[in-house]
Parts: sequence; C-alpha cells; structure tokens
Amino acid sequence: MENEIFQLKYALDTFYFLVCGALVMWMAAGFSMLEAGLVRSKNTTEILTKNVALYAIACIMYMLCGYAIMYPELGSSMLAGITADGVTGTDKPATYAPSADFFFQVVFVATAMSIVSGAVAERMKLWAFLAFAVVMTGFIYPMEGNWTWGGEAVFGLYTLGDLGFSDFAGSGIVHMAGAAAALAGVLLLGARKGKYGADGSVRAIPGANLPMATLGTFILWMGWFGFNGGSVLATSSVGDANAVAVVFMNTNAAAAGGLVAALLTARVIFGKADLTMTLNGALAGLVAITAGPDTPTPGMATLFGAVAGVLVVCSILTLDKLKIDDPVGAISVHGVVGFLGLMIVPLSNSDVSFIGQLIGAATIFGWVFVTSLVVFGVIKMVMGIRVSEEEEYEGVDLSECGMEAYPEFVTS
Repeated sequence: MENEIFQLKYALDTFYFLVCGALVMWMAAGFSMLEAGLVRSKNTTEILTKNVALYAIACIMYMLCGYAIMYPELGSSMLAGITADGVTGTDKPATYAPSADFFFQVVFVATAMSIVSGAVAERMKLWAFLAFAVVMTGFIYPMEGNWTWGGEAVFGLYTLGDLGFSDFAGSGIVHMAGAAAALAGVLLLGARKGKYGADGSVRAIPGANLPMATLGTFILWMGWFGFNGGSVLATSSVGDANAVAVVFMNTNAAAAGGLVAALLTARVIFGKADLTMTLNGALAGLVAITAGPDTPTPGMATLFGAVAGVLVVCSILTLDKLKIDDPVGAISVHGVVGFLGLMIVPLSNSDVSFIGQLIGAATIFGWVFVTSLVVFGVIKMVMGIRVSEEEEYEGVDLSECGMEAYPEFVTS
C-alpha cells in the first residue's frame, strides 16, 4: 500500500511538473508575439527567427553542459541515463522524474535568453545574437544558477542561501540575469538610427502590431502560472496543493495590480492611456512577484504589482533620457523590476534578509553583465554585432532572413 501511494504521488508530481514546464515553454510564443508586435514591420521576420532559434539552442546547450554546470550531481545523472523507476545515478530516490526537472529547468533558460532578443531588436546581427545565445545558455546562466538554486558557494567564497538570499521562481536568477545580458548588448550596440535627436530629444518608434503585442502579453500572463506555480515542485499533498493555489492567486493579483498602476501612471504623465506601458505594467507585476509568490497575502501581492507598474513606466522613460535604446522595455521590465522583486521578498518572508537579497542581486547582475560584456565584445571583434546603416534602414528581415513578414503590404 505504501509503495502504491508513493507511485501515485510520484506520477502526480511528475505530471504537474511537465504541465507547468509546457506552460513555461508556451511563454516562448508570448515573447515572440510581444516582440514582433513592438518592432517595426520590416524587422518582424528576424525577431521571430531569433526567438525560435534561441529556444532550440537553449535546449541543446543546457542538455550538453548547462544542466551539469548548474546541478552537477543531477546533471551527470541526466547524461548517464535515468531508470524508469526514477532512481538517479546517485541511488537517491526522486519524488518526481528527474527528466521532468530537466525539462522544467531548460524552459527557464530559454526565458532568460528571450529577454535579450527584445532589447537588441532591429539592429543586431542574427548570427552574432545566436552565437551569444550558445554561451549564455550553456555557461553564463548555468553558473549563476549553480550559485543560487544549485546552492554552491560563489567562487568558493560564500553561499547565498546562508546569507539569507531567496528567489522562489527567478525574479533575479532568470529575469534580472536576462536583463543584465541585454544591457551589455545594448551598450555595445548603441541606439537605433533616428531614435535620439542631436538636441537630446527622444523620438518614439512605434511597433507594427499592437494586437499581436497584446496577445503576447496574455500568453506570457498565462505561462507565468506554470513559471511560478511549477516552482512549488509538487502538488500531490494537501499542503502542496494549497501552496500552488496561493502562488497562482498571488501571481494573477500582482499582474492585475501592475497593469492598472501602469495604466494610471501613463494617464497622469501622458494624458492618454498608453497601451504599451499598460502591457509592460502587467509584465512588471509578474516579474516582481516571481521572487516570492508563496508568502504575501493577495492584497500585498496586488500592492507589490502596483509598485512595479509605476516603477516600470518611470524606468522606461529614464532609460530613454539616458539614451539606452530598448525597443520593448525588456531591461526595465525584467531588470529594474526584477531587482525590486528580490528586495520586496523580506516584507512577507521573515526568513529572508535584505542584505542577503542585495548581495544575491549584486552577484547575479555582476556576473552576467561582465561576462556578457566580454562575450559580446569578442563577437564584435570577430564578426561584428551590428548590421550596416543601410541594412538597418531597409529592415533586417531582408538582409538577415531574405524574406518579409508582410510582403503584400510592401509598396517599394
């Protein structure tokens, strides 16, 4: 009887893990639609190519080396093969299929890399971007994941968990890390032509398809339930089921709070209801709650999301004043708000310290930003990272992919 109960729990938790992983995988479609909607039509095919290719690269690189770097013990078992009864190569029984854990982890890697694609849109070479994706998903992300979720000491010096650091589902480990890499790329690339005037003015460059961007936001919102809910890691007991329900509830509350707050903030600043700011407000709420969706009350989660919604609007405007050109607002949504998400965890979780969160955030950002800057710099020297001025003017769809997303609408 005891063995039958174990097998049932094992099957339920494995199935839940896989379903949540599939939801997170679906976020790749969300990023694709969001970014395709927020870039100009002449760059649509290339941004879609980046998103589908980076997902495949992430899956391959994380299988070849990333998982073993992030979780050395589990990674070696994965590569050696896992028996049908779920016993790992280290003879430790698992509570769910270890291969399900790999699947759930690999879609997180792809999410981090997807953040980079939007920030460098419309002017980065396709093959330079994919070359960076190989290093990011195979080494840079797994290393900081090893120090955080993997529980290993940072360069053998200190363990973040012992300092009181906690990141439930990845506000810092996934989102801020992706934004740090994006910032490094943007700084080396420079702004799009015509984005900033000689007098310091900022020129808005509208996206081509706001319905598509809105669809992408809803897909991401839906996928986030798997992102945060799956991080409970189980659902086969009363306690686990209740925890999953709380995480789902708080995730949704934070997104709603972020959206409404961003909508109102945009109305105050611009005098109009800005849809792109509103969409980023929902995503900001989701990023903010990701570090600790299991401990706040629904009211606190809504408030956290609202703070993130206000912050993301202000951050996007500030980065524009600094002439940091981010076509989709990815650095603000995932980086600035990702840091906020880490720092608000102690407000609802007494086991987490502000100092530990700050040290963890600095470790993640410092590692990813510096290594990304080096890798982008090497790629720039070897093959270049930015398309020519003429290619940028005509759109990278033709120069990089040889086809247009909307050829029937082309007049010249």
